[in-house]
Amino acid sequence: MENWTLRERISDTASADLSFYPPLVRELLYARGIKTTDDAHIFLNPDYERDIHNPLGLLGMDRAVERILRAIKKNENIIIYADYDADGIPGSVVLHDFFKEIGFQNFEVYIPHRYNEGYGLNIPAVEKFKKAGVTLIVTIDCGIANNVEVALANEFGIDVVITDHHLPGETLPQAYAIVNPNQVGDTYPFSHLCGGGLAFKLVQALLLSGAFPDFQAGKEKWLLDVAGISTMSDIVPLVGENRALAFFGLQVLKKTRRVGLLKLFQKKGIHGDHVNEDDVNFVITPHINAASRMATPRDAFTLLSTKDDVTAIDIVRFLSVKNEERKKTVENILKEADGMLAEGDDKGFISLGKESWQPGVLGLAAHRIMEKYKRPVCLWGGTKGGTLRGSCRSDGSVNVVSLMGEVREGCFLNYGGHEHSGGFSLTKDQGEKLSEELSLIYESLKNGDESKEDTELVVDKELFLQDVSWSTYDEMQLFAPFGRGNPKPLFLFRGLSIAGVEFFGREKNHLKLIFKKDGGETVEAIRFFWNKDEDSAYAPRPGLIIDILGHIEKNTFRKYPSLRLRILGLRESSL
Repeated sequence: MENWTLRERISDTASADLSFYPPLVRELLYARGIKTTDDAHIFLNPDYERDIHNPLGLLGMDRAVERILRAIKKNENIIIYADYDADGIPGSVVLHDFFKEIGFQNFEVYIPHRYNEGYGLNIPAVEKFKKAGVTLIVTIDCGIANNVEVALANEFGIDVVITDHHLPGETLPQAYAIVNPNQVGDTYPFSHLCGGGLAFKLVQALLLSGAFPDFQAGKEKWLLDVAGISTMSDIVPLVGENRALAFFGLQVLKKTRRVGLLKLFQKKGIHGDHVNEDDVNFVITPHINAASRMATPRDAFTLLSTKDDVTAIDIVRFLSVKNEERKKTVENILKEADGMLAEGDDKGFISLGKESWQPGVLGLAAHRIMEKYKRPVCLWGGTKGGTLRGSCRSDGSVNVVSLMGEVREGCFLNYGGHEHSGGFSLTKDQGEKLSEELSLIYESLKNGDESKEDTELVVDKELFLQDVSWSTYDEMQLFAPFGRGNPKPLFLFRGLSIAGVEFFGREKNHLKLIFKKDGGETVEAIRFFWNKDEDSAYAPRPGLIIDILGHIEKNTFRKYPSLRLRILGLRESSL
């Protein structure tokens, strides 16, 4: 059950300090812990020079730059080895485009196959690189857990430069250089950079070396579109340097020269001048991830890197088909999971698996189940190689990497990730034991009040239907781009009378409610994946008086943009 709690009102002192701003802006600033005009100015006005830190402050960056410059000077054979997701692939494009720009050609981008090779470096790939005469591997968004594979590369005379942001283990790989803001001893002022963000920092550091005097100053900023895609896709906190990378990434995306993205925007009806974080998260990111989940990750790399119009049209068409297949696959898993849970699951932790489930989409399914049941989730499925692979998502009650770290030694073949999301692999014989073990460990690790069963949703402010206006929207947009650490403002609307009800979508499982302002102007409110049995004890109908919890968003589906509400919760009104 959800509890809706109005956020603490702004203090008189903070309101006075922030008096330069409109009342709504003041309250939203205060909700984010911003209480002074100086702090507000910094937050609301991202500045490239101020907010993008010196890349040489990252531990290991100087050594990484030295090795890459030596390889470029000697024309060594370099492999850019990137993760297969929407962080690693755009990150690989950052370094790919930079190498092309400086005229260096003796390199290859290698993105492992999600199912055939799995996450991170792998031994067959390293052996292949040895035969090809590779002398340097630069990882993007992976490598920090690949101790064995890095050791093998060292034996072969291949140096490895790791750029990764995933949490390091107790023992680091013996790489030539490691750039990871989460490693012990790193004093860089911001520790939440993603893989693509670190790739951009690497390019910055290479330019600061002075080794490329002919490189036009500032031209590297054109790489911010893909660095920004990585930052917004990987669900890192959009605060500090990440806020700047996302903000300026969107500015470059609005002017992007990448024909693959331009053809994707055209197909999806996205106006290039108005690209926002929702377009990244709900259009670009799914198409990138559809490549590795339903086809090969190289297809997503082609989407972002091709300069050929025909290739761009073909790859957009192909990935659009694969993305639809991905949606259907996730829906089938969700239906099966719901059936398994309906059979009786009273544990605080959800752990489910079937060998028929496709591992590449389990992160998406786990996230949907976590949001629905408000519990941490681990799902696993089978692979062609006979092992099981899975994904975990946390509701905030537990660090999933810490959780997996408490599982008995020998259960996982490998595991890793972040506080809120992670992945693992294990043998088939361990699958049956995993669920019970994770549930027991969760009970000992979970955070917060163990007796608290309700989910609390903290509401930024109560508004009236008349407040759904472009002036309100413009004030909200001062806080964009939104994401983890800077969520969209959440508003409560009470005592709304339903004027109309519609269901839309292929399966008619999305809900649209219509309300009327004073004066007759209509306002639409939508909720995706509506299930009246789960979301409410009643069926919405004209004349019913309800309360709504949701966001105000711009709808560009029609020729002329309009405002609507995105429903996060609704209930019958007590007014």
